[in-house]
Amino acid sequence: MLKDDYKQKGERKKLIALLQQKGIYDQAVLAAMMEIPRHYFFTSTFQSHAYEDKAFPIGEGQTISQPYTVAFQTQVLHVKKGDKLSPIISPINANPYFFIIILCILLKIGLRKGRVKLFF
Repeated sequence: MLKDDYKQKGERKKLIALLQQKGIYDQAVLAAMMEIPRHYFFTSTFQSHAYEDKAFPIGEGQTISQPYTVAFQTQVLHVKKGDKLSPIISPINANPYFFIIILCILLKIGLRKGRVKLFF
């Protein structure tokens, strides 16, 4: 099971502060990014890079987008709970981290102790 301890939560908090300094203001976006452990998308070898504001290759020909890019794109979409997910944004053609952030906002998903909980 993947862990999400105080170290990772602290790194996420610093990342959120950086995103706010860069102009991200949408509280739903910031809350989703605080909730979703970005290091879950990294192999253990590279988890130390998970909360840097940069894109990073994650294998299988995929790259996890830069957090600022994900935050900005999500903010521009004005995603809110209950919106319909466009077929343009799907797990097939979207960065997996971006997709999960959007789902978190749409469904109010929370990850707790490695389990997904839905809040409606």
